[in-house]
Amino acid sequence: MDDVINVAGHRLGTAEVESALVAHEAVAEAAVVGFPHEIKGQGIFAYVILHTGAAADGDPTELIGALKEQVRHVIGPVATPDELMIVPGLPKTRSGKIMRRILRQIAAGEYTDLGNVTTLADPEIVDQLIEAHRVLSAG
Repeated sequence: MDDVINVAGHRLGTAEVESALVAHEAVAEAAVVGFPHEIKGQGIFAYVILHTGAAADGDPTELIGALKEQVRHVIGPVATPDELMIVPGLPKTRSGKIMRRILRQIAAGEYTDLGNVTTLADPEIVDQLIEAHRVLSAG
């Protein structure tokens, strides 16, 4: 089942936005979730893992802009991520499934009760994502 985000009355599949992001040469993996947005109802929050060496190729702000433009070009303006965060990894189970529940909570700024994270392959990634989100939110 595909996750669906309702952005300003438009229903968008998260897999569609992820696919548009991964089509960029610098992106190794992407995960997209919805988060509460005061104007649109739900906003699009994208977590992106870059290919090795892609981070050193330039300014991260420039790359984030290019990735948002990639989504605009492939899908359309309504699918442009409101927030895009370059991350070192994603919270995955030992079998490799992305724990989107945790990503949604972090995107919404709900850090206090993330539930059981001991089943993750690398539980430390959650702390790294929370810290990165705090930095993004501060500024």
